[in-house]
Amino acid sequence: MTNAGSPAQGTAHGGGFRSAGGARRVPLRHPWWWAGGAVLVLLIALFARLLVTNENMRWSVVLEYLFDREILGGLVTTLELTVLAMVLGLALGVVLAVMRLSANPLFRSVSWLWLWFFRGVPPLVQMVFWFNLATLIPVIELGVPFGPTLASWDTNTVVSSFSAAILGLALTESAYAAEMIRAGIQAVPKGQTEAALVVGMSRFQVLRRVVLPQALRIVVPPIGNDLISMLKFTSLVSVLATPDLLYSAQMIYSRNYRTIPLLLVATIWYLVLTTLLTVAQQQVERRMKLTRAAAGAAGDGRRLRFLPSFGKA
Repeated sequence: MTNAGSPAQGTAHGGGFRSAGGARRVPLRHPWWWAGGAVLVLLIALFARLLVTNENMRWSVVLEYLFDREILGGLVTTLELTVLAMVLGLALGVVLAVMRLSANPLFRSVSWLWLWFFRGVPPLVQMVFWFNLATLIPVIELGVPFGPTLASWDTNTVVSSFSAAILGLALTESAYAAEMIRAGIQAVPKGQTEAALVVGMSRFQVLRRVVLPQALRIVVPPIGNDLISMLKFTSLVSVLATPDLLYSAQMIYSRNYRTIPLLLVATIWYLVLTTLLTVAQQQVERRMKLTRAAAGAAGDGRRLRFLPSFGKA
């Protein structure tokens, strides 16, 4: 009795097939990879040489002003603008997304008009408009509609350069966040909403406890990208003379005429903040994946535990 040869043992006899188990693997040749890699290495070397050998970089000046009090104050202002604009933009985005999915045609229309306007107008134009709102409305009044005024404030006092920057950034973010959150809500299976309604939850409870938590897991990556973009958009507020990171650097080099070193200081801090936010986003995504995997494993265990057994008596 003979044993048939396995595919890994060579050529089979009697009309069998030829195995590739003993064949020598020949790697594909990619000469353009080497050429492209050589060009990239050359460009990187030239750029590094420029950074190190060019005296106009003035790295000593960069180190001198990297932790300057005025620069650090602008850094704090940049972080405040980023956080406040994102919080307000996301809060408005949730409301607009729910309105966009509402069965009420008036809510849908108002939400659509909001998205159309604030996605179409650049944030810098909005900032300048809000900063000059006093020319249109000199006094902001609070009272009964078409009735007596209860309180009033000067518009220039209420809408400062900082609040104008917040309005421009937050309203722009609300339009983009609304579309992301709407897509996340629509990605949640309708069966879960129907099941929650069957067990007696109200629609608001279903939205708050079932739909929004799952939708937020879906929209975390794009929201993280928006957060990083918002950090960079805050540099636009320098037009309003708001003392953010870029404006602080501009004020210093307008006094000492060291333009390039101060711009390098601002660039370094922007890169540091962007890197930290990117790492935080990756950690949040990894944590959410682990939580989802653990929840799925626990659900599978519960389903297996309650499966009926069909063994013989």
